[in-house]
Amino acid sequence: MIRTSIKTPLIASLLTLALGGTFALTTTAQAATMTHDSVMVGGQSMLPSKDIVDNAVNSADHTTLVAAVKAAGLVDTLKGKGPFTVFAPVNSAFTALPAGTVDTLLKPENKATLAKLLTYHVVAGKLDMMTLAEKIKAGGGKTELTTVAGGKLWATMNGPHNITIKDEKGDVADITTYDVYQSNGVIQVIDKVLMPKS
Repeated sequence: MIRTSIKTPLIASLLTLALGGTFALTTTAQAATMTHDSVMVGGQSMLPSKDIVDNAVNSADHTTLVAAVKAAGLVDTLKGKGPFTVFAPVNSAFTALPAGTVDTLLKPENKATLAKLLTYHVVAGKLDMMTLAEKIKAGGGKTELTTVAGGKLWATMNGPHNITIKDEKGDVADITTYDVYQSNGVIQVIDKVLMPKS
């Protein structure tokens, strides 16, 4: 009897601590998912209060993309109300293109081609990881996205926490940084330049 009376308060105390800790962790996790904290991209904090362009210009990983957006005359569009989802290739994705591709695209006479390529990376709406994952599940493992350029992209799961994006040429990009929330949408950082059919 004495052992039971000692163990019972001890077990009750341990359960209280365990449940209290679980509640605190759950509450913290819920609070983190309910607010859109800033995410570090290219060495800078991406602030959800800024628009897509104002955040992208601060990322050291997106200098090529920003230069291309400016050359294509898309700054005002991407500063617009949206919401937009931008699959934003990092500098190394542009470097991986065949030699001379970026220089050629940035020439004034190729502005329309560049604009088509860049808007192929933009989808109307705010597609965060959870939304993309839900669409993929509802589509039986794949979802088709229509880009602002009118092309198609396909999102699939590659494991429980990784989404890949396939372009019209069959190349696949990994999303390397998810859910970089903006005042007018969300950026999903990718490791390849997506290419539409010619």
